[in-house]
Amino acid sequence: MKALITNIQGFSIHDGPGIRTLVFLKGCSLACRWCANPETISPQKELGHLEQLCTGCGKCIVRCPEQALRMADGGRPHIDRKRCTACGECATNCAVKALVIYGEEMGVREVFDQVMRDSLFYDESGGGVTVSGGEPLLHAPFVRELFGMCRSSGIHTCMETSGNAEESVLRELLPVTDYVLFDLKHQDATEHRKLTGKSNENVLRNARTVVGSGVDFLFRLPLIPGLNDGTENILATARFLKELGEPAQRIELMPFHRIGSGKYKALTRENKTADLAAAGSEQVEAVRLLFEEQGIRCLVSH
Repeated sequence: MKALITNIQGFSIHDGPGIRTLVFLKGCSLACRWCANPETISPQKELGHLEQLCTGCGKCIVRCPEQALRMADGGRPHIDRKRCTACGECATNCAVKALVIYGEEMGVREVFDQVMRDSLFYDESGGGVTVSGGEPLLHAPFVRELFGMCRSSGIHTCMETSGNAEESVLRELLPVTDYVLFDLKHQDATEHRKLTGKSNENVLRNARTVVGSGVDFLFRLPLIPGLNDGTENILATARFLKELGEPAQRIELMPFHRIGSGKYKALTRENKTADLAAAGSEQVEAVRLLFEEQGIRCLVSH
């Protein structure tokens, strides 16, 4: 069992309880306008060019077996995406690491072995492994096997998901999942489609499934100024959480930032976050208070 992994990041304290190791899977079922991890959207390997590191030596052009690289104006290589197969030949031979391959094929055992390296920190902090993306539900068999191995070794398992999948896929993973971080991006189906490319029908149905499963969970709202921070959406989200019962009446705000904007350039992909403003502290506090006024406990991610 293998999957494409973009990163395995240790010592995280923001993606589930305790100190955690994050496993980022490649491939997403949504295309959110504010995505901070564009390298995880495509389910295929991709070549990235970190221009700030490039010296313009041109060795990558000689190495490319597909002739997908050429020297562009400014003395930096240009990637022909139609020709590039992300074979990694250029990246392997780039001395300054200006060329990177997003997506490494790894087996479950390989990922598990990396997760186990930090097991001492899990024991001391109540942490564990969190599988993110992209979208873990696109890799259900892989995640199920990984989580099964983790649980057998006493490692807490957490899944970070948008909930956009068939209910049967979610139910496949819930028996081996200890904690679910579940994003609620917008309550209006039309707006949700505009902002993510898909309706929220699966999302809302699967939110109900998680609440009824007995698995611990936390709903989260990525807070994007001008897109989903309006009073109408906040009130609609609060109503939805109330409908789900007392355990669901809390939410974590994740204020938008532009940290991932450089990755769009590396992938020569349109940066849809360019015209979005970061969420200011006053905006965030106003939304937090509105949730609290509705009886919803509201945390803010930092």
